[in-house]
Amino acid sequence: MNRTIDARYCDPLDLIWLDAARKMGLVVVRSASSYASTDGRGTLYLSAPADMDPDDCLAQMILHEVCHWMVQGPHSVGWVDWGLDNEGTRDVEREHACLRLQAALLDEFGLREALGPTTNFRDYYDALPEDPFEELSPDQRQSIVLGRAAFARRNHRPYQNYLSQALEATASILRTVQSTLDKALHADQLALRLRDPLPRHPVGLPSYPKSAHSCASCAWLIQRGTQAPQFSCRQAEGKKTHPTATACTHYEPVFDCLSCGACCREAYDTVEVKPRDPARKLHLDLLVEHAGGFDVARRGARCGCLVGGTELLPAEPTISGGTTASDAGHTQPPLIMPGPQPFTCAIYDTRPKTCRDFTIFSAHCLYARRRVGLSR
Repeated sequence: MNRTIDARYCDPLDLIWLDAARKMGLVVVRSASSYASTDGRGTLYLSAPADMDPDDCLAQMILHEVCHWMVQGPHSVGWVDWGLDNEGTRDVEREHACLRLQAALLDEFGLREALGPTTNFRDYYDALPEDPFEELSPDQRQSIVLGRAAFARRNHRPYQNYLSQALEATASILRTVQSTLDKALHADQLALRLRDPLPRHPVGLPSYPKSAHSCASCAWLIQRGTQAPQFSCRQAEGKKTHPTATACTHYEPVFDCLSCGACCREAYDTVEVKPRDPARKLHLDLLVEHAGGFDVARRGARCGCLVGGTELLPAEPTISGGTTASDAGHTQPPLIMPGPQPFTCAIYDTRPKTCRDFTIFSAHCLYARRRVGLSR
């Protein structure tokens, strides 16, 4: 007598990550013809189970590909293989950015090793510092800037909170497994290679346990009053903190505008000049007229008055095909990063009021720096 089968078993982690991919707009297809590739039409082809490396899993592979997608920008879903050159060296910095992003996303849940990448770049990943966005030498700056800009996209469409939900569920399952298995008998199991989740700062953000910094030297500490000062954190939307608290993962030393320039470049695309602004008369040759008034002319991704920094190559497809026909990849921040020449303004002393009203360490400043990969 044949029994009726009305259900099937699927690895719970597979279900979690397949569902996360679906919510982000990806269709995952298992294929023996490809280890990991995309068709530029929303389909992600991943290796058949029998062809996967022993230390790989569907959850990690989906996460790694989504990290590539985040680094390249949301529009890259319309490019074959996210627009990456998988055979040459053109996109090595973008691969490094993907690995830094992957580590940063996993750290909060203690999953950096358990869901680490299994590509030939694993040595690079394993050598990352506690803070994967810490710059140890200037030659690392491009991958850090690209990775941090991608990190800032994690809560926006199409990724929204789907990644954090999948990571939280993954950590919960693996910690349950860890609590029931004999570690001595299963020492080679990645599921048991968990770190403690990052502790929480008083404002609720995660913190690196070995951090030598405190809120006192953080650029985003807000002080109100002098007799009995009150302190809060711009990164945590104004939640109260104290200067002696150990810094969170979003810690940043105080910076100046010469090393940033975010507000004058691709973080914003318009500098409006009001009708009565003196800049209208003083710098008319630098303005462009629109139906509603005047803006400062642009030069590529930056205000026409800004000089300094280093131009980055824009993300663009290597293989023709896919569905994206626009030039979105050419305008996706970051397109410039700090370099040997500081950022300066050619008309700083007589700049428009729009620029004068923009203040360093403000919420708008933080937004701009996140967009261009200078702040978490």
